[in-house]
Amino acid sequence: MVRGEEVGNYTYGYDHCMKPFRIRMAHDIIASYGLDKKMTVLQPPRATAHEMTQFHTDEYIEYLRRVTPEVAEIMPSYNECFLPLLDCPPFDGVYEFCTISAGGSMAGARRINHGEADVVINWAGGLHHAKKGEASGFCYVNDIVLAILELLRYHQRIVYLDIDVHHGDGVEEAFYTTDRVMSVSFHQFGNFFPGTGDVKDVGVERGKYYAVNVPLREGIDDETYEFIFRRVMRDVMETFRPSAVVMQCGTDSLSGDRLGCFNLSMQGHAACV
Repeated sequence: MVRGEEVGNYTYGYDHCMKPFRIRMAHDIIASYGLDKKMTVLQPPRATAHEMTQFHTDEYIEYLRRVTPEVAEIMPSYNECFLPLLDCPPFDGVYEFCTISAGGSMAGARRINHGEADVVINWAGGLHHAKKGEASGFCYVNDIVLAILELLRYHQRIVYLDIDVHHGDGVEEAFYTTDRVMSVSFHQFGNFFPGTGDVKDVGVERGKYYAVNVPLREGIDDETYEFIFRRVMRDVMETFRPSAVVMQCGTDSLSGDRLGCFNLSMQGHAACV
């Protein structure tokens, strides 16, 4: 397990849906039950600008390093090139926040590569909407893409599995032309952010048919979700035969979420894991 409770020191803003302090709460709950004693707890180094530009553009990472709420206010047109302000505000410490998240996922991938772990969890990761040169959907740096790039040094084929209520567009886009990463996304579809992830979106060039999208209607329950999930993933795993799996387990798929409209229980969500 990657320690990531430091991100709880940062805030997107009082009225923003994204609440990093919940990650600290997750760590506290795990520790209160003594579960941290049953796993290796990592304190990884933060990602460097050089590491993050393995996927993101130099200009974008440099912007994140320099931006503050004050800078964004005096340079609104420049800011619009990189950050959609309502979803991705230029909050204090945004760059440090990104280095913690990305550093944790990359360190976890290295542990897998070197045979030091079979499973690694980064509670501060999973920021699947971030694009190569811009932020999107609360996500600034795509730690998942960076982790997969790290895994590709040692693994020939990787499955990326996303059970967040939103389509994993940033990760799918990053590997849309390759046959070494198969992206599989189960998500709400139809007048819902980010508006991508149609069943007809299957990849291009060498990556054609290596993107699998499962668009779902709002209100889906545990039984129906598991029925679809098991059949799709059985075929994916048997056909593609990956040597590593990266999974994004966004809990906005749960019933009662402020943004999502699925009707999944914690048991139903966990059954997919």
